[in-house]
Amino acid sequence: MDIEAVEWAVVESDVGPLFLAATGRGLVRVGFHADAVRREQVPDRLGSRLGAEPVERASGLLAEPIRRLERYFAGDPDELDLPLDWSLTAGFNRQVLRELATGVPYGTVVGYGELARRAGQPGAAQAVGAAMGANPLPVVVPCHRVVESDGGLGGFGGGLETKRRLLALEGMLPAPLF
Repeated sequence: MDIEAVEWAVVESDVGPLFLAATGRGLVRVGFHADAVRREQVPDRLGSRLGAEPVERASGLLAEPIRRLERYFAGDPDELDLPLDWSLTAGFNRQVLRELATGVPYGTVVGYGELARRAGQPGAAQAVGAAMGANPLPVVVPCHRVVESDGGLGGFGGGLETKRRLLALEGMLPAPLF
């Protein structure tokens, strides 16, 4: 699949530097812990998957996603309702992530099993966990809102401390003391 343009940038956030990338279709990638190594590796991998050479730029395609993420981290409960490019996910994972993006609003959580049921695959809680781990758009497609049925946090690709901070930001957990 060829994409006309891919722009990327690294922006600071309350959970550390985020790698953002967008195509003409929408935001395509959000990555946590965007250190120097990832800043070098991710654009090349992204380019090979999307069929276009990513260009570092924090305007144009990324201007609105950056603005909306800044508002989100400032505590604005406005949904991160942005155009998304789903090119980096397919099949059941895409189905689950789309349900998560549209069906689990700010300030709420859902269990892995419940999300599996909503995606039409009751009993596929483990597969939902795998879909969360493969989410190319964390924060915007809010995999941090998926928790265990017993109230445990479950896993999180950005690390459990990042998940705790995002849930605290949304009022679902007490804010960290430090």
